[in-house]
Amino acid sequence: MRANVSSHDLKVSDHKHHLHPFTDHGALEIDERRVITRADGVWLWDTDGNRMLDGMAGLWCVNVGHGRQEIVEAVRAQMSELSYYNTFFKTTHPPVIELSSVLADLAPDNINMVMYAGSGSEANDTILRLVRTYWALQGQPAKKVVISRKNAYHGSTLAGASLGGMGPMHSQGGLPIPDIHHIDQPYWFGEGMMTGMSEDEFGLWAARELDRAIETIGEENVAAFIAEPIQGAGGVIVPPSTYWPEVKRILERRDILFISDEVICGFGRTGEWFGSGYYDLKPDLMTIAKGLTSGYLPMGGVLVSDEIAEVLHRKGVEFFHGYTYSGHPACCAAALTNLAIIKREGLIARVRDHIGPYFQKRWKALEDHPLVGEARMIGLFGALELVPDENKLMKRFDNVGNAGIITRDHSLRNGLVMRAVRDSLIISPPLSITEEEVDHLVATARKTLDDAWEDIRRQRLA
Repeated sequence: MRANVSSHDLKVSDHKHHLHPFTDHGALEIDERRVITRADGVWLWDTDGNRMLDGMAGLWCVNVGHGRQEIVEAVRAQMSELSYYNTFFKTTHPPVIELSSVLADLAPDNINMVMYAGSGSEANDTILRLVRTYWALQGQPAKKVVISRKNAYHGSTLAGASLGGMGPMHSQGGLPIPDIHHIDQPYWFGEGMMTGMSEDEFGLWAARELDRAIETIGEENVAAFIAEPIQGAGGVIVPPSTYWPEVKRILERRDILFISDEVICGFGRTGEWFGSGYYDLKPDLMTIAKGLTSGYLPMGGVLVSDEIAEVLHRKGVEFFHGYTYSGHPACCAAALTNLAIIKREGLIARVRDHIGPYFQKRWKALEDHPLVGEARMIGLFGALELVPDENKLMKRFDNVGNAGIITRDHSLRNGLVMRAVRDSLIISPPLSITEEEVDHLVATARKTLDDAWEDIRRQRLA
């Protein structure tokens, strides 16, 4: 960054030249922008001198925490030796060979190969083409439809956004593309309790939406079912305990592939290496990104089952797909070092057995706040559902999203990064967070709820 440039001047330049993701630029004031300049552990600093606790681990990705010089040095060393070479044309290199072996060891027993991309979005584009190619090579080209869920998030590319179930994304750019079918999500607090069913009954009903969709579309036309074990960007939607066992039962008797999108759930977030492991699922394909490198460099990939890989290994079969940066050596170096840190420091077991339960207990206690209808958390990601009346949980704010934005903005002013999804606040801090930092986060969240509740009542929104 240029020396002696004021914070305001940086924001002006950003306003002039930078289009941000998922942003209403007409409503984004110049001085509303935060220019982040430094990060260490769970902490961020901006050009205005503010220190903030990064309750979102960047964007669900900085699992080992910020400022890990070991990763920086591994990338520097790799770039000094081989900064880049592609993996096309019968070519490979040591970092991608080593990383592929490490990932095969971490993946379920039926998965031993990986195809690389630059992000989770690219990886899900790869998956869409791969599953359709697989079935065509199996002599079943009609199996093209991929079933997904409403409010799911699978990326921002044409295929990724189509696979996802976000209505606002589908309203732009002619989405979704053909042969994508969306079923209801297992969102108990937001939708299930309104039905009159118990939570367990709703979980079974939502799972059987998959079976009903297959029957309607025809199993001979369905290629795959894609799902996040826990929906992240949709609002940390934790399914009822009956949901995944029933989905698993349905998939076992159907000739369709199961894709587990592990972009957020993977690499320790749930207290297991993968969310599918947390729920004892057996995917055919797994989307990975984010925690793979802890965000230090962009990288994604697809973990591929032996059954699918065997078809691609047949003589005369070429999958006409790939990216310039597939298996980039510097990204591989970042991933290898990141995974080594996770293993060496026991972060998976720490989330499962220590810091996860500690955080969950503290987070759950926020349910006593009059603005909170539910506080849920699995592993180290959770949500607070905001309601206008804690004694009437089915009542919602009239203008959906206003309470969430008000509360999020108070959180940022109080030095805690949380994300608003509709009228809920979600968190996903680094796995390295300490008990003291958890205490600070929860105390700041409580102050934020107090501030927001006062603001909401003053505006007569509740």
